[in-house]
Amino acid sequence: MSGRCKLAILSDIHYASPSEQARGDDYEFRDLLNPLFRFLLRTHRYYFWLRHPLRHNHLLDRFVEEMREADLVVANGDYSCNSAFVGVSDEAAFLSAAECLGKLRDKFGPNFRATIGDHELGKVSFEGKRGGMRLRSWERTTQELGIQPFWKLELGGHVLMGVVSTLIALPVLQTETLPEEWPAWNRLREKHMADIRAAFAELPDNKRVLLFCHDPTALPFLWREEAVRGRLAQIEHTIIGHLHSRLILWKSRRLAGIPPIRFLGHSAKKFSTALREARHWQAFRIQLCPSLAGIELLKDGGFLSAEIDPESLEPLRLKLHRLTRG
Repeated sequence: MSGRCKLAILSDIHYASPSEQARGDDYEFRDLLNPLFRFLLRTHRYYFWLRHPLRHNHLLDRFVEEMREADLVVANGDYSCNSAFVGVSDEAAFLSAAECLGKLRDKFGPNFRATIGDHELGKVSFEGKRGGMRLRSWERTTQELGIQPFWKLELGGHVLMGVVSTLIALPVLQTETLPEEWPAWNRLREKHMADIRAAFAELPDNKRVLLFCHDPTALPFLWREEAVRGRLAQIEHTIIGHLHSRLILWKSRRLAGIPPIRFLGHSAKKFSTALREARHWQAFRIQLCPSLAGIELLKDGGFLSAEIDPESLEPLRLKLHRLTRG
């Protein structure tokens, strides 16, 4: 790829195959036994987060149509709705991710790159009683879906890198794994961190980095790596997803440093614990790519684009494109 490059970035597509759609929009909370907790979670989902999580496939089609002239497309994780909470080891979620990635690859071919999100690998449900990471999901993600754990692409003065935030942040995710699978997850992390260290150690001094990392929980762990910390000045932008909305990013920054909120559900406690390390995010110059659907409160979904000029020394400007749900 030579000359100016039109880059398009999307994240948190949460595509739903017919098999996932059949589970219904209440799959997250209908099995909760505590009626008060069920009511609170339903109210949060319905009015704040996402009222119909399984009904936004058309937004991917909108993205493909609007960015049909893009020279390079990067998807930053979460291709299914993970409605069984075990990632793509669940057949319904696998079919969602396969159809989602298939549409992007059919349109953009070799000019498409993808990172791995937490929905590909599995995550414990909000109340902490269902699901979690599965090695079978890792195998299907990397082998059957064909997503590389680490990738690197040079475009003029920029180096684009994609990493797996779940592996990087693995030390805080042990409770999300099966005990018998924990050693294997650690081996995968060691290999991934070695690849990242080598890439940053070999980075030419005159190159600027665009880092694609789905979940910002991983960034404090990258900051602790000497090879990465020594190159922070060369990271022009770190593109994150996971948070869905700039409102959530703003709240996360405002709440950085608070102690864990012990009385909330599993996911909320994990999130508040991660916030204690959010002070390191600034060093990575993070830019949020929202989910395609955004959140219910603001309906602020969309994607990013940028023009990469190999000859320019100016900082890269990322443009936000809004998507209406209608």
